[in-house]
Amino acid sequence: MFLSEAETEARLDDLRRRRAALDRAIAEHELYLDLGRRLARPDAAEPASATPAPAPAEPPRPDPARRPEPPRAAPAPEAEAAGAAARREGRRLIEAAEAILAEAGRPMHAAEIWERLAARGLTLPGHDPVAALNTRLWKRAQGGSVFRRLGDAVYGLAS
Repeated sequence: MFLSEAETEARLDDLRRRRAALDRAIAEHELYLDLGRRLARPDAAEPASATPAPAPAEPPRPDPARRPEPPRAAPAPEAEAAGAAARREGRRLIEAAEAILAEAGRPMHAAEIWERLAARGLTLPGHDPVAALNTRLWKRAQGGSVFRRLGDAVYGLAS
């Protein structure tokens, strides 16, 4: 039995939704495992020793024979232009994420937001665009912007 094109498209959409949900679950579990490993490391928190720490030595005196470093050159105009373009692209990305959350009318996971951003043709540098997007949204949510962090990688619009 062969499926019609509409049935095949519907099944593909369902499988993509399931894959996105699995990817989110995997990412969350990996995050918790990594956090647990970092917290369980014995060198992460050094126990207080019974011996007192040595007294700090005198601060080093400047060496009169040492020459001061020459002033650094200003960045090239091409670098400034590239930085300005990256900032514009970042603003465009955040504005699109805000529009997506407004259209959805509900909080969304960063992976869901990323799917819709990618569908609009937007890109993010790096090997994990969801993590990059999550970081950008998290930083803006802390700054009192239009975003509000509601959970691990879950964002909504501030009222």
